[in-house]
Amino acid sequence: MRNFDKKYLTNGKKYLAGTDEAGRGPLAGPVVAAAVILPQDFYDERINDSKKLSASLREELFKVICKNALTYSFTSISHTKIDEINILKASLLAMKKSIKKLKIQPEIILVDGNKTFNYDAEVISIVKGDAKSLSIASASIIAKVIRDRIMIKLAKEYPNYGWERNKGYPTKGHIAAVLEYGACSIHRKTFLKKIYERASQTEFSFNEVV
Repeated sequence: MRNFDKKYLTNGKKYLAGTDEAGRGPLAGPVVAAAVILPQDFYDERINDSKKLSASLREELFKVICKNALTYSFTSISHTKIDEINILKASLLAMKKSIKKLKIQPEIILVDGNKTFNYDAEVISIVKGDAKSLSIASASIIAKVIRDRIMIKLAKEYPNYGWERNKGYPTKGHIAAVLEYGACSIHRKTFLKKIYERASQTEFSFNEVV
């Protein structure tokens, strides 16, 4: 993964940033993106796509990455903004804002996925980048840890939905809770349309709780 990043640092370029998001799929809560610039000699073989790591290992690597990074940042985009502009635009906005927050501005930016954003540096999209690039994988870990912490905290305010377990993703339990208790103020209303449509064709009835 480290060698994958190094091949982009040519012609005297020193600073490469990786950026990734966590939380595109959930029914509730924000999307969180992170960006990181790592020293060229840094490597930890445990770093991988955050989805492939246990929660405890992500927490451990979060500390390692933040301690060793030349600079890192993260950005949260709210559920209301997601509803306003859609999740793809919100994810790209979060990644762009995270890059802007870096104390060192990169010459190369690697973005997980197949979309990019405009920036005063070369921006390259990497499909499945969190499994290829050390920098993107590190950003994915930061984003995932931060978002999980947010959802665990929100679960105490909204205990009906099991967010401490499902982090807002559309598990059977979460969907059942939405149908039983209605949506709360942290739910992404645009994400619930299909669930509501299915429910309207059954015996379920519900009142949205704001």
